[in-house]
Amino acid sequence: MIKYVSTRGGIPPVTFDEAVLQGFAADGGLFVPESIPMVTPEQFISWVDLDYPDLAFELLSLFIDRSIIPANDLKQLLDNSYKSFEHPDVIGFVPLGDEGRTYIMELFHGPTLSFKDVAMGFLINILDYLLQQRKEHLSIVLATTGDTGPAAAWASAGKETIDCWPLYPRGMISEEQERQMTTLNAANVHPVGVENCADGGDDLDFVVAKLFSDEELKKRLNLSSVNSINWCRVMVQAVHYFYGYYRVVDKIGDEIIFSVPSGAFGNLFGGYLARSMGLPVNTFICANNVNQALHTAFSEGVFAKKDLVQTLSSAIDIVVPYNFWRFLYFSSGSDGEKIRSWMDEFKQNGKVELDPQILATAQKGFTSISISDARTSETIREVFHGNDGYLLDPHSAVAVAAANALKDRLPEKLKIVCLATAHPAKFPEITRACLDSGADLPEQGKHASLERASKVCQHLRLCDLENLEFALIDAMTEAPD
Repeated sequence: MIKYVSTRGGIPPVTFDEAVLQGFAADGGLFVPESIPMVTPEQFISWVDLDYPDLAFELLSLFIDRSIIPANDLKQLLDNSYKSFEHPDVIGFVPLGDEGRTYIMELFHGPTLSFKDVAMGFLINILDYLLQQRKEHLSIVLATTGDTGPAAAWASAGKETIDCWPLYPRGMISEEQERQMTTLNAANVHPVGVENCADGGDDLDFVVAKLFSDEELKKRLNLSSVNSINWCRVMVQAVHYFYGYYRVVDKIGDEIIFSVPSGAFGNLFGGYLARSMGLPVNTFICANNVNQALHTAFSEGVFAKKDLVQTLSSAIDIVVPYNFWRFLYFSSGSDGEKIRSWMDEFKQNGKVELDPQILATAQKGFTSISISDARTSETIREVFHGNDGYLLDPHSAVAVAAANALKDRLPEKLKIVCLATAHPAKFPEITRACLDSGADLPEQGKHASLERASKVCQHLRLCDLENLEFALIDAMTEAPD
């Protein structure tokens, strides 16, 4: 049976269900498998024509023991997770105009128009499945910089086993993203708009981590989380890399390049996981905006926290990419003691310098770049006018801009897949400004669900960051509204 350990090495191994239900490990680390399972060459070839749910079943079966979730139950959970997606194939692919070398992988066809739906719906369904078996209830607390909160709220709505508490920095996400959480009208979903978050979602992550570090409080309130700190989230995000590979390469066995807009490193860790399992990825492009903690780590070997800069690509405005610890854990040879010392040093000093040998291991197959808002805007405009009105959201534009900037340094004949992580309709003001379109939006910049959400009542709690910990404990201790 595959077991899961903490990146800090401070707890005994646990089973998949325990790792998912706990969210954070009790020692403050993140759960990872004791070893990453490998896909055999025969499996890799046999999966080439599978649809998305069936491919997910094969890959996730390598991480989930049948004694925890039987095969038929896992298939049903996956089918339920993707049946509401608008695209018949779950994920869409669009070539960009450079002789078939570059593709957009559209991950935003789920109910909240974000790539977070691809993993979140499944994670929430898994939690609900396990909680029903145990006759237990959880309060899910998560911080969001735009897309995770809506995805968690929609997936949780109406689940009797779950109360969902999405926290977001008020005024630092788009109104469309906010309303996706606050107009749900589900009795078990409690959005909290938090004021005075100088470091945006990182301020909220700190409060969430503090709640989870108090084991007695965690048990009393039945706390868990579905941010990409939860192993299930990043595990599922490995699937779309395999799926993208099968849909784009000319010949099975060819190498490929992925450009990934990167904030907390969860999506990119899913890619690393896929490559570690055997996917032939030549290079991952880690595409940062000017909050470039990851670019600095890859290029200079310094993992450091800097002041947050608000950008057009707000969902990746992250100054502490917490999933990077998972990546460093494996880059260090699964050295929990090293990760524990680094995490403690980072907490005290706000930065760590990576050992040269570990940095060299981490850099293999990765390149990185920081993309300015000006370049993001130019990319949205250039793609729209050069590709028959195809509209990028500002996060997807970061990935495309990064691929364009680095293209000459990458192997010439390899396909490049840019991950499109959100529907452009979630960012109408940015679209108008980039296209100089005034009040008019192109059709790609609209979506019926967002039009409706703009007209109905909002339900939310408001809180100042200074009081957030107390306020959450007080609210969760009360009977739900």
